Amino acid sequence: MNKYELAVVISAKADDEARAASLEKCKKLIERFQGTITDVNDAGKKKLAYEIQKMNEAYYYFIQFEAPTTAPAEIEHRVRIVENVIRFLVVKADEE
Repeated sequence: MNKYELAVVISAKADDEARAASLEKCKKLIERFQGTITDVNDAGKKKLAYEIQKMNEAYYYFIQFEAPTTAPAEIEHRVRIVENVIRFLVVKADEE
C-alpha cells in the first residue's frame, strides 16, 4: 500500500449540498478501489491562478489515502466525470 493525495477543485457555483455530494463521491471512489482514507483537508474557497469555465474562485479539498499501485489511475479515470469537479490531481505522497 502506497500513500497518495487527491487534490480536488470543486466549482464555487455549487451550493453546499452539491459540493458535499461531489466530495463524498470522490471519497467513495477511493474506497471502491481498496483505498483507505487517512485525512481530508478542506482548504476552503481560494482564488484560482487562472480562469476556469469563467470562474475565478473554487473550493479546494485534499484527501490523503493509502491504496494499491493500480488505484490512482482508476480513481483519476472516474473522478473526471464527477459533477462540479473542475480540476483534480492524484500524487504519490512522500514517505516520512
